[in-house]
Amino acid sequence: MSDRKDFIIRLETPEEYTDVENLTREAFWNVYKPGCLEHYVLHCLRTDSDFVPELDFVMEKDGKLIGQNIFIRTHIAADDGRKIPIMTMGPIGILPEYKRQGYGKALLDYSLQKAKEMGAGALCFEGNIDFYGKSGFVCASEKGIRYHGVPEGEDASFFLCKELIPGYLDGVTGVYTTPAGYFVDEAEVEQFDKNFSPKEKQKLPGQIF
Repeated sequence: MSDRKDFIIRLETPEEYTDVENLTREAFWNVYKPGCLEHYVLHCLRTDSDFVPELDFVMEKDGKLIGQNIFIRTHIAADDGRKIPIMTMGPIGILPEYKRQGYGKALLDYSLQKAKEMGAGALCFEGNIDFYGKSGFVCASEKGIRYHGVPEGEDASFFLCKELIPGYLDGVTGVYTTPAGYFVDEAEVEQFDKNFSPKEKQKLPGQIF
């Protein structure tokens, strides 16, 4: 995508919640598993005490919502006993017909800048280094941060980290645990999904669950 600014990024409004949940459902449907649960995760996280409403973004193009991203406050349990405040983010999603055109990176980079302006020192996140590396993420192991439940030496290349304030994690080693709000009940997801138009769940190559 060129530098043309054919979109706007702004804060989500409560009136848009259902539309944004539908967008998220479209973005993740059959990507990681048959169907998806990210739209319900988003629905639940908005009322989580660690949700950051000032970083609740939607991307709009030609009057249509095409992307969204949210942030959650969390911490690293440092080996020296400290709790190091950081943030995590997501779900971050772009409608399928707008993927691979630069919109996702534009939304990501804008979101990260705003998180930095709010004082967030670092971000830990689960994602694909091939995409997120272009925005400065590295494998968290390079920063001495371990993923809860993954034994030493096992592949944790999905676990990424980015310092928003340079040097914020200097001298920090420790463990990151995904906030509890990201874990939802499959039965509740099924019930919630009935609020949306029917879509076929498919088992596809590349799914990880």
